[in-house]
Amino acid sequence: MKLRMLCIIIAAFLAGSPAWGAGLWLYEGGTPDLGTAGAGRAALAADASTAGANPAGMTRLERSQMLLAVQGIYVNSRFDTEIADFGGGDGGNAGGFVPAGGLHYVHSMTEDFKMGVSMGSYFGLGVDYGDSWAGRYYVTEAELVTLGVNPGMGYRVNDWLSLGAGFSIVYAELTQKAAVNNAAVPGQAGLADGRLEIEDDDVGYGFNLGVLLEPREDTRIGITYRSEVDLEFEDTAPLKNIGPILQGILNISGLAGSKVDIDMTIPQAVMLSGYHQLNDQWAILGNVGWQDWSAFGKQDLTLTSTTARSFTKDLDYDDTWHFALGAQYRFAPQWLWSVGAAYDTSPVDDDDKRSPDLPLDRQIRIGTGIQYDWNADVTIGLAYEYLDAGDAGIDQEGGPLQGDLKGEYDTNAIHFMAVNVIWRF
Repeated sequence: MKLRMLCIIIAAFLAGSPAWGAGLWLYEGGTPDLGTAGAGRAALAADASTAGANPAGMTRLERSQMLLAVQGIYVNSRFDTEIADFGGGDGGNAGGFVPAGGLHYVHSMTEDFKMGVSMGSYFGLGVDYGDSWAGRYYVTEAELVTLGVNPGMGYRVNDWLSLGAGFSIVYAELTQKAAVNNAAVPGQAGLADGRLEIEDDDVGYGFNLGVLLEPREDTRIGITYRSEVDLEFEDTAPLKNIGPILQGILNISGLAGSKVDIDMTIPQAVMLSGYHQLNDQWAILGNVGWQDWSAFGKQDLTLTSTTARSFTKDLDYDDTWHFALGAQYRFAPQWLWSVGAAYDTSPVDDDDKRSPDLPLDRQIRIGTGIQYDWNADVTIGLAYEYLDAGDAGIDQEGGPLQGDLKGEYDTNAIHFMAVNVIWRF
């Protein structure tokens, strides 16, 4: 009986994990490479944002500099319900507008040795469907917000090789909410929904490494590695407004007032980037990357009361691959135009493995941007990127408490708009 009630308690969120509607990994930080859809990120080494993107690239900056990026994110994610056992609406736009940005600084210690720091976020976002939508027994609201600080250093070994390393401190806040189907428990027909709410924060740690190769004056190759970051969230007595019969069973089983622990891993990632200057006006850029989403898909959950029980939910995710191609065109001495596109494979192959709190699918990015050299010390940039997150079809069989849920996202997109300023001194 205890095991059965444990499953009732965690059923509302075992189908998935907290996430933002279109995808967790964000290349977008409001930096100038938003205009290339991230293409060439590890090889550009053109401004202070390289402190986080590839610390080895800091050696290319002749002077100390600071970059401030302000970014607006608009998520338009709308689910189209085909089947919902317990009725309800589509949830409207589960996204909305979110302000974001970043701050990056590189200090030139010597001609060959640089130190820097990047502050911002590369993982997170969220969904909010409301309390009455068709999938409310899976999730009503889920949000994972992170803020990272990444100090690092870069050293030029010789004319063609630079090395870099840094460490990451990631602060994360988790919110997960779902309705509990009181009426589905025998003897509780007609009761209003209960609520499951988990809210907590944690700090995780990781590191990043970078290599920059410059075989020719007009060609750069960047390689970066970012480690995984482990996070642990816990909350006590997350169930509210539970019906008397269900509450009585929880009391008898000793599970009332239990503490819930959720362990998750921000995946490790590798990226290879290239930059080649074709002539005085044109340059081409590209990326190939890999992310360890199979590790993120293994979620550990522990429920502790008079006894402790642990579960590992394997979401059966695939590792993902990232590809990007871009170009830059200097059409006047002070003006630089950027354009690019990127494609990320999906960590989820089948609709029955995808849930509404984690509707991950393949991602297509298209970006463009422009930079203007105000003078020798200041550059101002504007950039925009459109992210198509796919239809993210869902076909869940949720059992008697959650019910079946089937549908897809007829709109699933993110718009990124950024302004950035570079100061050199």
